[in-house]
Amino acid sequence: MSKFDKLIQRIKNLDKGLRFDELKKVLEAHGYTAHSPRGGSSHYTFRKAGHIPITIPKHEPIKTIYVLMVKEAIEGDDAE
Repeated sequence: MSKFDKLIQRIKNLDKGLRFDELKKVLEAHGYTAHSPRGGSSHYTFRKAGHIPITIPKHEPIKTIYVLMVKEAIEGDDAE
């Protein structure tokens, strides 16, 4: 199993030790583009045509709700 597959598995298991960069890597691999915050905000927005945008704050540790949002997004892409 590759490192990327292990990362996907950690997301599907809602691992609490995930970092922002790991979620960003997975979302970008699934076709999302990251839009940097403006005006001092720490929230990045990930967009993909035809999908609801996902906003994730760049804080450590990442809260489980944001991992769940990424999990739903990648599982929705796998179903297509």
